[in-house]
Amino acid sequence: MVSSLKEIISGSEISYADDPEERFITSGVSWESYEALLAKLEGNSHYRVTYLDGVLEIVSPSIRHEKVKSNTGMLLERFFYSKRIHCIPMGSSTFKNKAKKAGAEPDECYCIGEEKSIPDLVIEINITSGNVDKLETYRRLGVTEVWMWKMNGFSLYHLREETPSRFIDTHGYEGIPKSELLPDLNISLLQQCVLITDLVQCIDEFEQGLKNNE
Repeated sequence: MVSSLKEIISGSEISYADDPEERFITSGVSWESYEALLAKLEGNSHYRVTYLDGVLEIVSPSIRHEKVKSNTGMLLERFFYSKRIHCIPMGSSTFKNKAKKAGAEPDECYCIGEEKSIPDLVIEINITSGNVDKLETYRRLGVTEVWMWKMNGFSLYHLREETPSRFIDTHGYEGIPKSELLPDLNISLLQQCVLITDLVQCIDEFEQGLKNNE
């Protein structure tokens, strides 16, 4: 794994731990080099690449990361279906804007209602902290709502300002207690069930919780 990352961009070391989430960060990267990297990684869904103002971050997710991502996507899609909410899952697609020097590959993302060039909802799973500010990246891309998984729970943000003036620390996003895109979704139920490792139990408890909330 180390050699493959070093072959892409040389000169930095990657740290390891049990169930490592490898993270490679470098600065001073041109937009052309970023796009060349994306071309090299085309077809390799294992990595997540983020670019902001010349800072490039490549993440190779851990098993724990992928479990949370998979459960979140699976349960959300069951919620969409049960509530007959039309959506388009876009997975970890690459979204980028050269003029705004920003690009990202979320863990999961969705267009609500109809397909768009930029998703309405983005989900980021953070097992280890990174150096690229994801909220600033997604503001520049025009994402309406961002959910950040940290410390076994979600923090939700809704975009209020294209040019931050009031919500400066969160780059124009306001922290919200529940989703404005999905107001009927019980976030506490979702995050509780996301942590259940057994697939059948995870789905059963989520769907029973949905019924209890009706």
